[in-house]
Amino acid sequence: MLMILSGHYMDFRLKIKFDAMTSHDITFVGIIQTAKASGMEKFPIPYVLTNCHNSLCAVGGTINEDDHVFGLSAARKYGGIYVPPHIAVIHQYMRENMAGCGKMILGSDSHTRYGALGTMAIGEGGGELVKQLLCSTYDVAYPGVIGIYLDGKPNPGVGPQDIALAIIGAVFKNGYVKNKVMEFVGPGISTMTTDFRNGIDVMTTETTCLSSIWRTDEDTKAFLTVHGRGGDYKELNPADVAYYDGMVYVDLSTVKPMIALPFHPSNTYEIDELNANPGDILREVEKSAAALTDNPDIRFSLTDKLVNGKFQVQQGIIAGCAGGNYTNVMEAAHILKNASCGNGEFTLSVYPSSQPVFMDLVEKGAVSTLMAAGAAIKTAFCGPCFGAGDTPANNAFSIRHTTRNFPNREGSKPGVGQLSAVALMDARSIAATAANGGILTPATEYADDYVVPEYHYDDSAYRARVYQGFGKAEISSELVYGPNIKDWPEMAPLADSILLKVCSKIMDKVTTTDELIPSGETSSYRSNPLGLAEFALSRRDPAYVGKAKEIGKVEKARTAGKDVLEAAPEMKAVYEKIAGITPDVRKEDIEIGSMIYCVKPGDGSAREQAASCQRVLGGLANICTEYATKRYRSNVMNWGMIPFQMKEEPEFGVDDYIYVPNVKEALSGDMKDIKAYVLGDEIKEISLYISDMTENEKKIVKAGCLINYNRNNR
Repeated sequence: MLMILSGHYMDFRLKIKFDAMTSHDITFVGIIQTAKASGMEKFPIPYVLTNCHNSLCAVGGTINEDDHVFGLSAARKYGGIYVPPHIAVIHQYMRENMAGCGKMILGSDSHTRYGALGTMAIGEGGGELVKQLLCSTYDVAYPGVIGIYLDGKPNPGVGPQDIALAIIGAVFKNGYVKNKVMEFVGPGISTMTTDFRNGIDVMTTETTCLSSIWRTDEDTKAFLTVHGRGGDYKELNPADVAYYDGMVYVDLSTVKPMIALPFHPSNTYEIDELNANPGDILREVEKSAAALTDNPDIRFSLTDKLVNGKFQVQQGIIAGCAGGNYTNVMEAAHILKNASCGNGEFTLSVYPSSQPVFMDLVEKGAVSTLMAAGAAIKTAFCGPCFGAGDTPANNAFSIRHTTRNFPNREGSKPGVGQLSAVALMDARSIAATAANGGILTPATEYADDYVVPEYHYDDSAYRARVYQGFGKAEISSELVYGPNIKDWPEMAPLADSILLKVCSKIMDKVTTTDELIPSGETSSYRSNPLGLAEFALSRRDPAYVGKAKEIGKVEKARTAGKDVLEAAPEMKAVYEKIAGITPDVRKEDIEIGSMIYCVKPGDGSAREQAASCQRVLGGLANICTEYATKRYRSNVMNWGMIPFQMKEEPEFGVDDYIYVPNVKEALSGDMKDIKAYVLGDEIKEISLYISDMTENEKKIVKAGCLINYNRNNR
């Protein structure tokens, strides 16, 4: 049972400095390069560089391992903490070694969540981490706080992913917790171990909340003590009378095994509900798949997987910061004891979240149990969560205890006729499905009175392999660059007036960061800004890059002092229209760039490249109805693009031009009604607006990007 109540929140801004930071190997190179270009000399706070995303070193020759070598050299030079590939996924390492009660941690991965350990952690784009490295602040409006009141106790067979999906399904679509803090309270918390709570907490990102924090208790203390950090425990509880801006009531005893069907974690059903009516529900997913692409070569069906009325699954994955936890894998192994995945098409892979977890799973016999059942055991790696490992066959269906199931998140490529799909489930029900030969099965059918044995933490793998360099910066040492690691290209400051060419228009209800810049094998190019930009919107709008590059050439001609009309004679009519609006503005003084329109962009990952790829191609702005997340809007601003919004339907199309005169002046005003003009067959005036920006954010956009702003203030 879930129940939602409403309230209001305060409106003022906070300036925050964090206790520690963390990044992985598809973000830390760009962050360090940006901070270095801005004048950073050493890491002022503990900064953990993990290598859990580009771990395989299988795509693009040496470039993944080159990033790892760069990361180690940066940890030495600037005084960082370096976790080599296969040792731990980013968030498990932070839980085990860095999170503590009353701390605040900033990460460049959207699932930076350690609330169950009393830590308020936030996932943001790389620009926000750069600010911390330069001893600046994270500026944010005082967030609303939503109480998540947990009552009752989870039933046997119900895991943390089930509870998380139940909450996500209730609050995502209505935006109830968007950009707010989820505060978990209530007696139900103490019915779950801290390891179990971690599995719920990491999924709060999928609600679009800003952060999360939990009431702590003796089990929190025990978790920290086992990890050698009992001194980091503090009791955190709400006051006897606490005021919230809203409440969500969750009776844990009523939550059943859940499944989030493609293509979003909020597309939730009870597994029993799906099994009772599979045809109608799966046909709705097929309709969603059809809307994703107009490629006639794609054959995608879920109803063809119904065998005698039962849903046959092709793949199961238990992995990463959500699924690979000790408790999840132990319970999965218990269900699969003396069972078999079978020798048919169904496969099962299990990725423990860290070497210490792996070591104790070996000690407890869970690994041999899983292997005997036919599961493949792999090292700590986030690949299955973002399409860089275990990509299913075309038209296959994968059930995963990972964090996301967006389109193509599993690694398929609709542009070349491939489409498979992922559903999110708990490790327990994935194990039950495996024990049943791949027939979708809730874990409650296998539940008994099993109690997970106490965890033994052995950090010898960390002591042997993790480089602990905080406070030991070797300033004179050199960074090691591979041939793919490139500096950011120069970006010009904002002109007084701008001319935008609409290079993509996406009318989907939500546009994810995976669509703005695909994950998977493109991650290998994240250290090469221009190389990565070639993939921008490639799985959603393949024409975008070409259009953005063409208008970028026109801007390059302008900044080189050439006659724009010689570079683009077709723009003569555009400038004639502009002359009729602002006759005193010379065409040579109007900055030209690309623009994308989305209804609601930026759901999902914190990856700054969703914005930086647009910028290095010459992007000047986004226009939307609303931004899906604060972190994507921050990325847009940190990369010098204007975060426009509009209330009306967009009466412009791809290849239209939009002229925004006096835009710098508008940024200095109230930004509530910014006049712009669509230069079509007729000139149409439209009204844009920009939601609140800090004075620094305005300066960053005017400077052209965060790097320029930092250089100007060095």
